[in-house]
Amino acid sequence: MELNVSTASQGGHAVVTATGELDLYTAPRLQAALAALLRDRVDHITVDMSGIEFCDSTGMNVLLSAMKRLKEHGGSLELAAPRPAVKRILQVTGLDTVFTVTEAAPAMDAG
Repeated sequence: MELNVSTASQGGHAVVTATGELDLYTAPRLQAALAALLRDRVDHITVDMSGIEFCDSTGMNVLLSAMKRLKEHGGSLELAAPRPAVKRILQVTGLDTVFTVTEAAPAMDAG
């Protein structure tokens, strides 16, 4: 399964939309998109997880790493609309208390 990643940004806020499976083989694609936003000094990133059908520990580590780097610079990362399977992973690992999880990603113009 593929992972497709697209980004829309407005001011210091970006929405990263990921669809497909986030695993050992596809995580570098998301990591590259997040790293580019960090280089561009984006303060707040929302990762729209509504299209993620599967996420393994590698995918979670990419998200954790990006969140840590953002927090070091006063920024934040949140996860939006995770599917039940991904929500379950967050709950089982306790990461639902680490990440801010919202029901929907903010609307933003593609950029």
